Amino acid sequence: MKLRILKSAVTNPWFNLATEDWIFNTLDPDSHTLFLWRNSETVVIGRSQNPWVECKIDKMEADEVFLARRQSGGGAVFHDLGNTNFTFLSPKDDYDQDANFTIIINALKKLGIEADLSGRNDMQVGDKKISGSAFKHAADRSFHHGTLLVNANMQKLGEYLNPHPLKLKAKGIKSVRARVANLVEFNEDINHETLSEAIIEAFCEYHGNTAPVEALDEATLAKEPSLNKYYEQMADWNWRFGKTPEFTHHIETRFDWGIIDLHLDVKQAVIRDVVIFSDALNVELIDLLKDTLTGIKYDKHEINAKLAELGKAHAELAVQIDDVSKWLTSEMEG
Repeated sequence: MKLRILKSAVTNPWFNLATEDWIFNTLDPDSHTLFLWRNSETVVIGRSQNPWVECKIDKMEADEVFLARRQSGGGAVFHDLGNTNFTFLSPKDDYDQDANFTIIINALKKLGIEADLSGRNDMQVGDKKISGSAFKHAADRSFHHGTLLVNANMQKLGEYLNPHPLKLKAKGIKSVRARVANLVEFNEDINHETLSEAIIEAFCEYHGNTAPVEALDEATLAKEPSLNKYYEQMADWNWRFGKTPEFTHHIETRFDWGIIDLHLDVKQAVIRDVVIFSDALNVELIDLLKDTLTGIKYDKHEINAKLAELGKAHAELAVQIDDVSKWLTSEMEG
């Protein structure tokens, strides 16, 4: 069977995840395809995850860290240029998950690292996890992708993936933390290029064939309309946030002017229902808050903007509205 080898020169995660979708949905399934890539600093969440539960959204925004949602399941992971990511695509009838793991293990062996399969999804060296995987299947093709920790910034794992516990009752998958290690701990000379070369070599050896390495860049995006369509989806707020499973956010506080007990029901990242219990004397304030918050995005910038408009329209309530705006958006911060 013929082989195809693709390697991304782009570190934008939306491009690389779009490329995965393009590979999965468009490329000839009657071949074994290997795609190698890496991302700038990014938190990648699974298809069924809640970014507000998994990530420190505000810190990511301040540090210009990407948020990406992949098509496959699984938990949240942090990517930076110290991660090497791999994707295998095979015809469904000739798909062999163990073969893919064997290729990666053989590649690491070439670099003097003895790795083993741990459970169904992970690889480890000794008792330390160095790789995690996720999978996707269609009628005629199967897809396996994973990440290898080469020289990732482990401190950032905690900075962006351990949010404070919001009062959210969320559906969806929550991430499980594991003991992890970088491959440089076992071979100080390893890097993205040497690892990629070893994986390509192991891939060709396993399948008994060769193929040229195709470099993917922004010019590829321009030439492939379907790839550009996938890119726009990956970059879109409605995909990254709007695909969040339904959840509720309940917060309560006391202001000088009264208690606010706020319940937000959020579906597809839009506030669908607002219930406010309060002993505030001004009933109009409570009704205005409910009307303003209902139907807008669960996004602190939009909430700030809408409540600022409300404060301008009702100058006599501006102080109370500003109190609520600052409190609510601070409670949304990770």
